Amino acid sequence: MDFPTTCPSCGRENRAEYADSSVHDLSCAHCGAAYCVLVRKQKFEVLFDLGTRALMDGYAREAVASFAAALERFLEFYVRSYALERASDTAADFGAATAALNGTWRHVASQSERQLGMFALAYLLREGKEPDFLTPAALGADFRNRVIHRGELPARADVEVYAAQVFALIDRLLTELGGGAKQAELAQEQAFALHIAALPDGVTAVFEEHPGMFRARRFGTLAPMSKPGKTAAQPTPKSGLNSSGMNSSGMNSSGMNSARAYQQAQQQALFQRALEERGKLLRGFKGG
Repeated sequence: MDFPTTCPSCGRENRAEYADSSVHDLSCAHCGAAYCVLVRKQKFEVLFDLGTRALMDGYAREAVASFAAALERFLEFYVRSYALERASDTAADFGAATAALNGTWRHVASQSERQLGMFALAYLLREGKEPDFLTPAALGADFRNRVIHRGELPARADVEVYAAQVFALIDRLLTELGGGAKQAELAQEQAFALHIAALPDGVTAVFEEHPGMFRARRFGTLAPMSKPGKTAAQPTPKSGLNSSGMNSSGMNSSGMNSARAYQQAQQQALFQRALEERGKLLRGFKGG
């Protein structure tokens, strides 16, 4: 997937492919000027946005792969944020703390289960409670495995549910991290600074912040979902039930509230609100 960027010399548009490092050394196709674009965006954000765009374009299976990768990379981001946050509390040298973190992560870089274990411990130490959301159901693990490992072709509606699960979890944890996320972002800025220092004379460095789904919370209007007040259950005719036996208010046919259905409805509502705000920007920004 590529994105548009403007040449700082002639002002004309070029398109660049996303790089794993978020650093893009480019040469203008129109005037030949060399310039470097540094995208202030974490890898999990890029992956989730790629999944969102794939979903909007009708590539449901490809979207699942991107959403799943986004969740894994966010768990890494959380671990990094926590480790660097702790280091800052002890006034440790940031460069040394980053190097130690990178060296430690190399031991688990190719093992997803160990990465999950590191995240679980980081969450416990930071929040002081069990990460009770790390269940196969909450993570959509069965759906993910069927699609990615068994080649299942998912329906768009099922992918939207999975996307909403992943989005809501990342959004929740980002909210809990708060200012702690700035430490991992600072590590990216440090990497950018080292790259800029090595650029040849005459190469212009350009910093960009691209529109994205999680930017809806940070820079947009997306606010936390509020839980509606309790109301008395009303009789609901069968024609008003959905395929899960739930009506539009999240009540089952017997009038009993389903916590799981309510949570899923909240997740989808949050995802749809972010998609409404950011979807058009993503389509226009990433369209060729």
